[in-house]
Amino acid sequence: MSGFNLLHLITKSQPVALRSCSLPSGARRTKKTWPVSFPQEELKKRLTPAQYHVTQERGTESAFTGGLTLNKDEGTYTCVVCSTPLFSSDTKFDSGSGWPSFFDLMKEESITVTDDFSYGMHRVEATCSQCGAHLGHLFEDGPRPTGKRYCINSASLGFQAKDATSSTSEGGAAGSSASDGKTEL
Repeated sequence: MSGFNLLHLITKSQPVALRSCSLPSGARRTKKTWPVSFPQEELKKRLTPAQYHVTQERGTESAFTGGLTLNKDEGTYTCVVCSTPLFSSDTKFDSGSGWPSFFDLMKEESITVTDDFSYGMHRVEATCSQCGAHLGHLFEDGPRPTGKRYCINSASLGFQAKDATSSTSEGGAAGSSASDGKTEL
C-alpha cells in the first residue's frame, strides 16, 4: 500500500495536496547558484570550525553561546563569509531565544528565504543572497512594525561597530576587508 493510500485511510478525508519546496530536505546549494563564491578550502582556512559548520553545512550553534547574542553596541551586522551588510543594530531585539534576533533587514534583497523541511518541521531558512551562507531562520512572531523575527546564528555574522573602521567577527577578532570578504581570525 502506498504512503498516499495509507494516509488517506488514516485521515478518512479527501487527499491532501502536497506543495513542493524550493529545495528537497537536506539538499545543499552549489556555489554556482550565488553571485559570490569561495573555494571550500579557502573557507575552511578562513572561518572557524563553528562558522564553517553553520554557514556551509547549515548547522546551528547552541542557544546562548554565540558571541553576538548579547551585543548591544551600535553598528552593522554582516555576513561572516562575504561581508554583505545584513542587519542594523537598530533592528536587533532580545527575543529570549538564545540567538541574535532582528525584526528587519538593511535591504530587502540582502537575504534569500526558502522553505526548510529539515527535522520534520516547516521553517523558513534565511541565507545570504550574495554567497548563499546559511544564517538562520525567519519566524512570524517578532515585534512591530514588521512582526518578523530573523533568528540568526552569531557564527554566521560579523559586526562593524558604528564608530570603528574595522569589523569584528563572531569570535571578536578585528580585521575584515569588505572588498574580498576575508575575515582575519
